[in-house]
Amino acid sequence: MPEYERVTTTTTNEPEVVVVRRSGSAGWWIAAVVAIVALVAVFFMVTNGGPASDDLQAARDQGAAEANIANAAASAQQAASNASQAAQQAATGAAAATESAAQAAADRSEQAAAAAAETAADVVSVEPPESR
Repeated sequence: MPEYERVTTTTTNEPEVVVVRRSGSAGWWIAAVVAIVALVAVFFMVTNGGPASDDLQAARDQGAAEANIANAAASAQQAASNASQAAQQAATGAAAATESAAQAAADRSEQAAAAAAETAADVVSVEPPESR
């Protein structure tokens, strides 16, 4: 014969007991303080009303002045750059004019020397007679 194991189950009608312990009311006090601080902050923000129109106008004026200064600085930099380029071009032009004038003077001197040599070759030299 096969062997069987015998199992017995017992049930009771008694409810399970769960114990809940509360740690006190300190959490509620902290929550109340945080809520009061939040209400005071909201009240302060509502009654403050934000910046006055004079303050806003002063800020706009200051921003416009700063923008004008920035534009003036940029214009001054551009003008300085243009002046530098013009000075460089003027120096280059002056150097070219000086070189051209020097070359022309050299050519005229060369022509004058050639003319003087030619004239000297055509002239008969006259010497005083020898004295005895």
